[in-house]
Amino acid sequence: MGHKKKTSLKVTLQSQQTRLKNKEKAAHAAEAAELKTKHKGKGKAPALRPTIPFTPTDKILLIGEGNFSFAHALVIDPPSSLEHLPPSNITATSYDSEEECYDKYPDARSKVDVLRERGVEVFFGVDGTRLEKIHALKGKRFNRVVFNFPHAGKGITDQDRNILSNQMLILGFLRSVVGCLAEGSIPTPNLPRKRNRPADDDDDDDVNDDAADDYMDASSPSATQGARGTVLITLRNVPPYTNWDVPRLAKTPPKPTSLGTLPNPNYKLLRSFVFHRNTWKGYEHRMTKGERAHGRGTTGEGGEDRTWEFCLKD
Repeated sequence: MGHKKKTSLKVTLQSQQTRLKNKEKAAHAAEAAELKTKHKGKGKAPALRPTIPFTPTDKILLIGEGNFSFAHALVIDPPSSLEHLPPSNITATSYDSEEECYDKYPDARSKVDVLRERGVEVFFGVDGTRLEKIHALKGKRFNRVVFNFPHAGKGITDQDRNILSNQMLILGFLRSVVGCLAEGSIPTPNLPRKRNRPADDDDDDDVNDDAADDYMDASSPSATQGARGTVLITLRNVPPYTNWDVPRLAKTPPKPTSLGTLPNPNYKLLRSFVFHRNTWKGYEHRMTKGERAHGRGTTGEGGEDRTWEFCLKD
């Protein structure tokens, strides 16, 4: 019976992968046509400021911090708009135990020491798919929950199985994080309208995620006061990561394959934007497999880093 359930979910996810690959082919053709059109134009587009998805009053939960360099950048040398963000508003977590973390990422120890001295809460052994089991997080609600470059880290060489493994990770995280999100109204990002889509149109097949990039003023909050918390997932916007189809998993997750299993929550995609690593001074992306030159790897080079921001749908 268990094998049948797993097979059913696998078939559903693989069907989504096929649809995504076809969609990507069409997108690449459209992108090539757009670039050709742009080259015919004159002049250069004005420089766009990077999007900062936090405000100084946010309570922020960081999942899967690796060597804690993002948390360190957020506290020690943040963008000017976050200079007054209290370190006590930040909770940074690692999947590894403290000993495993320092063994995998030797530079993490000094960063954690600084974070703790400043008042940041740091927790180890936190599984992002079982946040409801973490006693230290019980009763706490956050305005932003951030999972930068999630990866199951299982070292699976078969691409389809690797994609499935990471999709399961994303689904588990999106299910588990619900209890950590602040409650409130749906945030209203100040995004430009694209292709005359109505405000309530949430059809993923017509969403051009890239088009929303950086039109947002860097200082614009992604949510007004009293809004519900948001989830931010950052990945390389190139294969194999695009094959995980994160927006689709969040918005229309596969249905449960067994009776008594609660369905995954449905999320609303608020926006996506380029994640500029140099905005976060000292930030270094580290691979889940720390033995790869202390977590330094080359998977997914080229392209861009992109953040997708979601909130729970009504």
